Amino acid sequence: MTTPQTAPSRPFGANGVAMVTPFTADGDRLDLDAAQSLAAHLVDAGVDQLVVSGTTGESPTTSDDEKLAVLEAVRDAVGDRAVILAGVGTNDTRHSIELARRSAALGIDGLLVVTPYYSKPSQEGIVAHTVAIADATELPVMLYDIPGRSGVPLQADTIRRLADHERIAALKDAKGDLQQASLLMAETGLPYYSGEDALNLPWLAIGAAGIVSVVGQTAPALESELIAAVDAGDLSRARAVHTALAPVVEAIMGRMPGVVAAKTALSIQGHLPHAAVRGPLAPADPAQTRALAEALERIPDAAPTTSTSRRPA
Repeated sequence: MTTPQTAPSRPFGANGVAMVTPFTADGDRLDLDAAQSLAAHLVDAGVDQLVVSGTTGESPTTSDDEKLAVLEAVRDAVGDRAVILAGVGTNDTRHSIELARRSAALGIDGLLVVTPYYSKPSQEGIVAHTVAIADATELPVMLYDIPGRSGVPLQADTIRRLADHERIAALKDAKGDLQQASLLMAETGLPYYSGEDALNLPWLAIGAAGIVSVVGQTAPALESELIAAVDAGDLSRARAVHTALAPVVEAIMGRMPGVVAAKTALSIQGHLPHAAVRGPLAPADPAQTRALAEALERIPDAAPTTSTSRRPA
């Protein structure tokens, strides 16, 4: 017998995707038609949150004007059918504030603010940077703690301080310290989102509000099923979906940069016309592409439309 769980607070929805940014085949320009088509497909398949111009959106190699153009295109494609967050965090506070204000003017729903990368600021510097961005608009903010990329984690005391800010509404975690997060969620009430696909089920099981997934853009319906199973208290079903997703999680997150794998997978599935990325990223090689296609074939929600795969038992 399963027992439904009390749904956590979900200020930014539950089934989030860190969306790729489609380019033309030469990588020189945005493909806004492809961005709109992909966004609509994801929302139709059960995604209720889209993060535009995060790391998976190749934010390091897109200009501010390009970021705003794809953000506006996605907004126009899905309207109010999904929460739209703009990735505005950089390692330059003034730049982040300007990008936050310009993004907010487009009528979106929130901002994703990553811990400043490369500079390795102090915790006090991180607080000042983040509060300055949160104070720059009226939009709610999702923090993004990913020390593997930023070089600096958000310390527990820093999270406590930031959680008190009226517009800091959630935290996306790619640090993976579930023990610290359990204590902080209980203490502060700050909703957490899983930012690491391999840990989506553990995060949901300890009370995370939802996920912000790279893999989810290739298997959005299965991610919705995982969340629904946890909400229903059906751990057996949640484990089955988690296990079914594992080969694609490994193929996308374990063998090449996530954005390269995600774009390659989406092109295999027919949701993108090609998998062009911008340097310094390099495209998947033939062996990586074959391995990714084989992993996708094992999952009905992720397989190309020609697949005859069956749903996990």
